[in-house]
Amino acid sequence: MSTQPNNPLHGVTLERMLTELVAQYGWQGLGARIPLRCFNNEPSISSSLKFLRRTPWARAEVEQLYLQQHS
Repeated sequence: MSTQPNNPLHGVTLERMLTELVAQYGWQGLGARIPLRCFNNEPSISSSLKFLRRTPWARAEVEQLYLQQHS
């Protein structure tokens, strides 16, 4: 039995979300949708993950875009 049956992000890692969004939009497209320095200035998965894990509001933006893409 799942502990979070109504959470659409349950089991989806931040790295997976970011990887899929970059594959879908590219760094430039992702940076246009969510204007963060980590997406627009020498972007990489590792540096972006580091920033997103420390910054709850930015992570929420990524999660929201991911959910829009998968709805």
